[in-house]
This record gives sequence, C-alpha cells and structure tokens, in this order.
Amino acid sequence: MENKMKDLKLNKVVLAYSGGLDTSVMISWLKENYGCEVIAVSADVGQGDELDGLEEKALNSGASKLYIEDIKEEFVEDFVFNALKAGAKYENNYLLGTAFARPIIGRRLVEIAHKEGADAIVHGCTGKGNDQVRFETSIRHFDPDIEIVAPWRFWEIKSREDEEKYAAERGIPINKNNGSAYSEDSNIWHISHEGLEIESPENSLDYNKFLSWCKTYEDAKNEPEEIEIEFEKGIPVAVNGKKMKGIEIIKLLNKIGAEHAIGIDDIVENRITGIKVRGVYENPAGSILYKAHEVLESITLDGDTLKFKQVIALKYADEVYKGFWYSKLRYALQAFVDETQDRVTGKVKLKLYKGNIIPNGVSSKYSLHSEEFATFGEDGVYDQYDSQGFVNLFALPLKIESIQKRKNNW
Repeated sequence: MENKMKDLKLNKVVLAYSGGLDTSVMISWLKENYGCEVIAVSADVGQGDELDGLEEKALNSGASKLYIEDIKEEFVEDFVFNALKAGAKYENNYLLGTAFARPIIGRRLVEIAHKEGADAIVHGCTGKGNDQVRFETSIRHFDPDIEIVAPWRFWEIKSREDEEKYAAERGIPINKNNGSAYSEDSNIWHISHEGLEIESPENSLDYNKFLSWCKTYEDAKNEPEEIEIEFEKGIPVAVNGKKMKGIEIIKLLNKIGAEHAIGIDDIVENRITGIKVRGVYENPAGSILYKAHEVLESITLDGDTLKFKQVIALKYADEVYKGFWYSKLRYALQAFVDETQDRVTGKVKLKLYKGNIIPNGVSSKYSLHSEEFATFGEDGVYDQYDSQGFVNLFALPLKIESIQKRKNNW
C-alpha cells in the first residue's frame, strides 16, 4: 500500500485544510512528493476566529488557492437539528459534535474536487482516529472512484516533533495548535479536548487548564437562571419568547449555558477503530436543547412511541458516529424520527445552576397529560374498580408460573 500511494500520479488535489500543523505541512509535502497543485478547502461550521488569516496562511504554505465554505446554516438545520430530534447520543453520552460535521464537509470536498477537476482528495486524519472513516465514507458516497490520500498512513513523518522540524526547515508558517497543547476540534455546536493528562481515565483534571467556553463548576454563577425554549415539530424556534434562527439560538444558549458550567462532558468512548479514548467536551447549547427536547417529548409522545424512540436514538447515534450519515439506514431512522415529531411543539422552562439543568415547567397544545385523569383528588372520569380486572390479567403470567412451580415441585 505504501509503495502504491507513493507511485500515484497526481496533477491536482483538494486538501481538507484547517490551518493547523498537519495540513500546513501537507501542502508542502504533497508538492514535493507528487509535484501537484494543492487546492485547500476549509469549511466554516462555526469555529469562529480559527478562520482568521487562513487564506494568507494557506497561500504562504504553497496552496494555489483556498476555498472557505460557509456551511453553518445547513450544518445546523439539516445535521444538528435532525440529530437533536432523534435524541441521538453516542453511548448515551456524546452529542456527536465532530461526528455530524464531517459528512457535510466530505460532501463539499467532493463538489469542489469535481469543479476543479482534481485527481484526489487529501485529508490529515491519523490512522487511529474516527475522522478518517467519517470523511472517507462520505466521500465514497458521492464519488466511489476518486483517489483518497491520507499521508499519515504512509509518509515518513511519525510525530508532531517531526512535523515541526519539517516546517522549520522549509519556512512553513505554523501556529502551534492555536496556542493550546491539547488536541481540539470546534464548531458552533461543541469543542472537544484530548491529549496530555486527559488521556488517562485515572487522572483528575483541572478544567481551568483547557476549557474554552464553559466556566468551571466552582466559578459558575452563584444564582440560578431561568430560561424558556419553544419548539415547533421538534425544532427549537425561540428563546425567552424571542423567535430566532437556529444558529442564533445555539450561539445564545452556548453563552448562557457556559456561564453556569452547563455541558461539560468527561467521557471515555469507544472509537470506530476499537480504541478507548478519553475526551472532554463542551456542549452548553447542546445539553440545554437535548434536555428541553426530552422534557417536551415526555408530554407529547405516548409511552410506547417514546420508549421505542429511545432505542432508535442509540442506533441513530451509532450510524452517525461511524460516518454513515448518508446510509439508507440513517435515512430510514430519520423518517421514523420525523413522524414522531409532528406534535413535539410547545414551551419548556428550565433552571440552570452549577452544571445542572432543572426542568421547571412544560406546556403544549398537544399534551397527552390529563390532570382530570392523573389527579390524586376526587374525579368523575376514572372508575378505580375497573383496575381490579386489569391487574388480574396483567399479573396472570406470573400467577400461572407460580402455580406450575408449586404443582410440579420445580
């Protein structure tokens, strides 16, 4: 495989470019080893000032041009909110922040590669991680034949120190991990932190060393804050009575939640490659929206649908985590999810305090809760005597088993 990759004849390639050390070095490495033109592509999924000065940096590193693609709105409306409606959390913990960003980026890489007539798409993912799978499954969905080059699998560079030496020898401008010693990934939905002392599950962590958005639990506000979120068919549309676009809602809730240390998730997850990895995620808006959505579903979905949807959510999250956003199964699961959301409309009140999201009231015109039936007081709609026959039948399997045990001396 190594010789095959080195013997490739490439004229023009599209590189998934972040501006970090890996992809900055790769521009020069690709030109040296393949003599090809390198077109850099950066996707704006809400990572903010990380995109500042990126064009100059890409061109100074040897790229012929840089595309900066603003896909934030589509990312939120078609990816983030679809997963939110599903209640999808990988292994019941991870809110999929990196996972559902890769498919939309992969699709855009293919579109630009076709536009530019490129021979290959290049990414900077390592052979240990999840993103190599997510990018390549998406790329293969839209172009099953285009060449994919992943230098980390076969190039002579084996460490970050090797990369820094390579860059220094060639005068490649680098910003050492944006000032952080940790491996980080961010978009409008989340920011992740991995590496150094985070790696070992045994280690207690000093969050002050790496949290970017959230205050620590100790430094969070000492007074609770109440908020109200309104949903229409499972999608958030307003905060505290003010209608907003999805991007605006996420930005606002990220700001509010961060002040209360909401959404700090310390997780050991099972990567696609079979490796257990510890990471710390910051998901203020995501945590708030997932909780609010769950509360609203509790009164608008019947019990059997709600329980089955919880099973579906795990499978949905697995598909997204593995990079199968464009799979037939994910689309089929989405169809089920969308059917369940037809009446998930209403308002949810929450209280935020020291990392806690506390339900504080919920209302919906589609509510299945009936105070008339549920009351502990006197009512005129429920005959309690009817329950005797119901309970007798409900307990019948256990009753028969007990009789048979006694009769046959099991």
